[in-house]
Amino acid sequence: MRKAVAVLVCLLVVAILVTAWQWGWRLPAAWNPWAALDVQDPPNLLTPYKLSRLRDNPQLCAQALATSGLRYRKQADSPADVPCPLENVVRVEGSSVRLSSSFVASCPLAVAYALFERHALQPAAQRAFAQPVVQVDHLGSFACRNMYNRKVGRLSQHASANALDIAGFRLADGQRIQLLKDWPGEGRKAQFLRDVHASACDSFNTVLGPDYNAAHRNHFHLDMGFWQICR
Repeated sequence: MRKAVAVLVCLLVVAILVTAWQWGWRLPAAWNPWAALDVQDPPNLLTPYKLSRLRDNPQLCAQALATSGLRYRKQADSPADVPCPLENVVRVEGSSVRLSSSFVASCPLAVAYALFERHALQPAAQRAFAQPVVQVDHLGSFACRNMYNRKVGRLSQHASANALDIAGFRLADGQRIQLLKDWPGEGRKAQFLRDVHASACDSFNTVLGPDYNAAHRNHFHLDMGFWQICR
């Protein structure tokens, strides 16, 4: 009996959706799992799925990146026979927020950074200081090396420009916030950094901060690898 009721409910739902489609109703793009990610839209439950689709779909990633508000230049793919070949990468030069220097990023990392800047970093700055971040200070993205610079082992996400290390921020009034100096303690800057760390986990697959280990004492490691870690 229950099975028959469930089948009837499913048929009714399908009939309603088909009728709605025929009458011109469409899912909003933000809630359409097949639509390209729009960085300007507030993140929702579908955002992680849409980000995951960018990894193996350069065209879809380019569509998302076009909505990012970032200033960037497409980079040519490197030869396949180099130790750390790069493909589908861009050089991010900034946005309304300056960068301490431009950085090379895989397309998915660039999209995730734009999401982070717009929907995590700036709201956190407004909550803590009632003013925006005007510069992000970073330690780089691409580095052809193994994890922790070991002689043998797995390649770092940095080896494919799929990771970015952020060391600090500068506010509109000139204040500098540095992870090495300001992460410890309970002050407003420390609380801001913890807020940024937590909210970054909505944009990146892996977020590692100073509490993870000594190697990360002075920066946030943010990457778009396969591992889902927020530490």
